[in-house]
Amino acid sequence: MFSFFNKKPKIRPSFDMVGFDMHNHMLPGIDDGSPDVDTSLHLMDTMQELGFKKFVCTPHILSDVHPNNKHTISTAYHQLLQAQKQRSGFTDFDYAAEIMVDYDFESYFEKDKILSFTDKKYVLVEMSFASESPNIRDAIFKLILQGYSPILAHPERYNYYHHNFDVYEELAYTGCDMQINLLSLEGYYGKPVKQIAEKLIDKGLISWVGSDLHHENHLNAMINLANNTKALKYIEKIKHLKNQEHV
Repeated sequence: MFSFFNKKPKIRPSFDMVGFDMHNHMLPGIDDGSPDVDTSLHLMDTMQELGFKKFVCTPHILSDVHPNNKHTISTAYHQLLQAQKQRSGFTDFDYAAEIMVDYDFESYFEKDKILSFTDKKYVLVEMSFASESPNIRDAIFKLILQGYSPILAHPERYNYYHHNFDVYEELAYTGCDMQINLLSLEGYYGKPVKQIAEKLIDKGLISWVGSDLHHENHLNAMINLANNTKALKYIEKIKHLKNQEHV
């Protein structure tokens, strides 16, 4: 028997105020995100319906797990681009990467793995969720020294910082931007992560937001978020939202 309680939330173009999704895993077949071109097209189409106008796809670069480089990422990008060109309409998207700051990070400078976006050479970096990268400060310093603009991905998800909030301010002071996952504001990763995301916004430490979209579950959660008035108001509170600067 049909029940209106089972209806899916309506897709609302709630993210036109963001415009630019600079963190997602929609390139096909090269990490733990979209497995194929058809899935990528579906994810990107729905994200456009939600109000996003432009995308930078950022597959993982993670040593032996996702050993991507400029060649593997650009190949996946051109596969998706060709599929887009065969359809009516146009989706504005580019590629960079989400680089794990690990023991191999120094070598990425020599291996042409530092993929950035826009003329300000923004570079998205991440750490393990289990423990802080011991070389995170050195990595940020070297990126800045070589003319890059580092962005720390989803700092709210690093639980080891939750009871040492001063570290967030320290990292921001070094010149590193911070990006929260939009789904953190939906509570997708749990209440503590949501609370830290809100606190980071309240403290003025967030400059970017991204979907970190991997799959259909994330997409459904993004649709829920588009109908979450309280969470959307938190996005509006971000004082220096840089996404809109690049739409």
